Amino acid sequence: MEHTHPHAKATYRVIPTADRAFAVEVSIPETYPAKVSPFATKADAEAWITEHRRRVQSENARGRWFRSASSSAADRRGRSLRRGRHI
Repeated sequence: MEHTHPHAKATYRVIPTADRAFAVEVSIPETYPAKVSPFATKADAEAWITEHRRRVQSENARGRWFRSASSSAADRRGRSLRRGRHI
């Protein structure tokens, strides 16, 4: 059975925020959209989208997105927060 990365079918939309920054809305089929922010410029948000798509495609090709059962959600959240982005 072939698996694909959960974000492989994601759609992305750059949205302005109230503080004149930008966010990216990430929509994955059958889930609620998530927002990734802040980005100082629209170009920064678009660059994040491009990099995220590249990373998802790369991880999907290598099957790296599977996590071991010993990886806890808290550990993953901690790594994500240290990188400065939530997704």
